[in-house]
Amino acid sequence: MSPQRPKPTPTRVLDTNLVLSALVFGGGSSAVLRDGWHSQRFTPLVSRETTSELIRVLTSAKFGLTRRDQEDLLADYLRFCTTVKVPVPPPPTPSCRDPFDIPFLTLAIAGRADFLATGDLDLLSLSTEFSCPIVKASEFLDQLQPA
Repeated sequence: MSPQRPKPTPTRVLDTNLVLSALVFGGGSSAVLRDGWHSQRFTPLVSRETTSELIRVLTSAKFGLTRRDQEDLLADYLRFCTTVKVPVPPPPTPSCRDPFDIPFLTLAIAGRADFLATGDLDLLSLSTEFSCPIVKASEFLDQLQPA
């Protein structure tokens, strides 16, 4: 009898707002999300573009984070992620109202994500025409809640 292969960890694309909530605010359901990647219940996927977006938001003055805080938060997230190289040209995506959402769509395709989790209504509106499932953040967080 051959040894069983371990079941692969599910891969997820998380939009910036979900990651930001888990890193900066960290309580309640955000803590469940952060624990999910810490305990390797899923593997977040990132690309150069989505990481740049996260850095851009973390370094904005509205959060008042020191450079050290920014680096610590990024390290807390990125060390659990798998980086996906999005091909050039990127895979085609449905037309999207917000150009900042396109990198998350291309990442989901290029990374063969199990799904994209978001609270963004523009992304959620594409769920019927996109090849990768797009789920509400609340649905994903419900899946992560301890039984």
